[in-house]
Amino acid sequence: MGALAAATALLGGGLYANANAASVQSDPSSSASASDPGTPSQTTPGSTSPSTPGSARPSSIVPSNSAGTGTSVSDVVDAANTFLDTLDDDQQADVLLDFTQANVVAWSNLSCGATCRVGIELGSLTDSQLAAAKAVVEAATGTGSDTGYDQISQILAADDVLGETDSSYGSGNYYLAFLGTPSTTGTWQLHFGGDQLAVNLTYKDGDVVGATPYFAGVEPVSWTDDSTTYAPLSGMHDGMVSMLEGLTDDELTEAQLSDTTSDVVLGPDDDGDFPTTKEGIAASELTDDQQQLILDAITPWVEAADDTTAASTLSTYKSELDDTYISYSGTTALDTAGDYVRIDGPGVWIEFSVEDGVVDTSQLGYSSVYRDHDTDYGGEFSFS
Repeated sequence: MGALAAATALLGGGLYANANAASVQSDPSSSASASDPGTPSQTTPGSTSPSTPGSARPSSIVPSNSAGTGTSVSDVVDAANTFLDTLDDDQQADVLLDFTQANVVAWSNLSCGATCRVGIELGSLTDSQLAAAKAVVEAATGTGSDTGYDQISQILAADDVLGETDSSYGSGNYYLAFLGTPSTTGTWQLHFGGDQLAVNLTYKDGDVVGATPYFAGVEPVSWTDDSTTYAPLSGMHDGMVSMLEGLTDDELTEAQLSDTTSDVVLGPDDDGDFPTTKEGIAASELTDDQQQLILDAITPWVEAADDTTAASTLSTYKSELDDTYISYSGTTALDTAGDYVRIDGPGVWIEFSVEDGVVDTSQLGYSSVYRDHDTDYGGEFSFS
């Protein structure tokens, strides 16, 4: 049985869409409240609370073709507690960890398992536990098509495709942790990811205070299963291409970086290492239409978070657009290994890199990272 067929049998009807949810538009009128970087250090799990144990073991996830649930922070907390109630004490000890700097930076885009990550491995969970874990991520992320939860589920499914060739890959090798106690008071983080994904959503007193770093990568960049083609990062890729295509030849010359890059610059272990000088062309030099293309390019990354947070964040980035710079190296088609593009503003930092595949070097892979100069990990830690 293939990875996707196995995933379908595993989760059955557990994946669903919220018919009333709508994706965030690129220009909201109002705001609401396979690369090779280094390896972060592993840390020791924290405390536990009473629970009900589960039993056997699943390891795959199918692309959802559906959106997240568009819920509130209290609903995320409820989903987290429901998941914890499915775990025994030892499993809870793996999930409930302290909100420390060592724990928040424990993410990577390497297939390095628990040596570079904290939390509980999805592949160790029973069917019911996996469904409950999935519900937490779904409740916390965006409802858009090919963004938010839909994109996350497709990235995990892409890893199952890789797993058919290399057993070190697969959605079962992803990890979930709560750093701090899930609550509408106090500070805690939803920490989820694997070799192609890092979700870091930080909550404080019932509000989302940080939705970054968000790492999203994929290999292969697209694949077809049962006559359906999946391309989890196509919206990110196409938005960046359109942004670059909107520049004149002179503007492209100004935006071009002097150095080439074969990977994202601010991946794992590079926290706080933002360049002191912005490079490229400033949005203040561009037309309104060109500025809108920048906002459109930013949107898929921002929409990884829940819809309310995404709308508020995009509104902030729009207000900072004059001081935002875009730059690139390689070709503007983003179809060749070594092609790279960056958006760097007072807050927003986004990179998109095209690379040779790791498992299949005859194919391309994409790596991208979204950070915020001020609110990575909720702005709770200093990396200077």
